Amino acid sequence: MDTYTHGHAEPVLQSHRWRTVENSAGYLAPHLRPGLDLLDVGCGPGTITVDLAARVAPGRVVGLDVSAAPLDEARAAADRAGVQVEFAVGDVYALAAADGSFDVVHAHQVLQHLTDPVAALREMARVCRPGGLVAVRDVDYAATTWFPANPGLDRWLALYGQVARRNDAEPDAGRRLLAWAHAAGLRELTATTSAWCYATPAEREWWGRSWAGRATASSFAEQAVAHGLASAGELDAIAAAWLEWAAADDGWLGMLHGELLIRV
Repeated sequence: MDTYTHGHAEPVLQSHRWRTVENSAGYLAPHLRPGLDLLDVGCGPGTITVDLAARVAPGRVVGLDVSAAPLDEARAAADRAGVQVEFAVGDVYALAAADGSFDVVHAHQVLQHLTDPVAALREMARVCRPGGLVAVRDVDYAATTWFPANPGLDRWLALYGQVARRNDAEPDAGRRLLAWAHAAGLRELTATTSAWCYATPAEREWWGRSWAGRATASSFAEQAVAHGLASAGELDAIAAAWLEWAAADDGWLGMLHGELLIRV
């Protein structure tokens, strides 16, 4: 089984809960309409899934995650929103669905964590109906940039890449989506980019505290120490760097994402 670099600690879920169609799947939004059947792979706590479900109701919506840990929270989110979603544990390499089961198959920040993203794309396309869409979006960590300069954040970015690649994953997935789709035999493609930007005091506080928490209390932190890539002291310094950046009046951070719409 692939190793999920982030895990499901509270600082990670804090970040995931912020995600919506508007801020994380805008490239897909114009293609959604009532009645579409949709599969959301890697649904986590379900905020994007619930938002998608509201846009395609009364279509069938299934949210899958490799871990059961966030699914109770996802179910509660669907109940609060009054939408019908089936949440379950699933394997992106062996989806429990017949060929052509869904009109839309969506995966946000999933392929970057996989040892074989090409096989995952083939499997996602298999369960998508002819004429349907596979939609994937992944960050490109090497393209992340910030101000002001901070050596602690330089160390964070280098360390994150080391931990991810130790897990046989690809942190710079955004730039590779097109190549992975081609390798999977998928050719009717639309590639775009979009970015997350954190610049207001509230945004910096939220994002900086999320990553300060991840640096010391998450699977990423545990793996960094276990693999001999960082010490606990170094992780504390990275956490402090995130809080320093968050407190900077002129602090700014941008994260570039690759996006791909695949017509099956």
